[in-house]
Amino acid sequence: MPIREHHTRLREVINKAIEDHVITPSEYDEIINISLEDGHIDPQEKALLVELQKMIENKEIKFRGE
Repeated sequence: MPIREHHTRLREVINKAIEDHVITPSEYDEIINISLEDGHIDPQEKALLVELQKMIENKEIKFRGE
């Protein structure tokens, strides 16, 4: 899978959580799995994950059970 597609999918899933202000455990798992598809987290992925984590910590995005 081309790197660009990989990053686009990750950004799309994170954007959905941002727009919904909610993330489910399965969505969080999907984000982590996309990040690790190629076996490592590169700087772009890390930046996206850090952004998401900060929003969760600040309660801008809330965890919701499925």
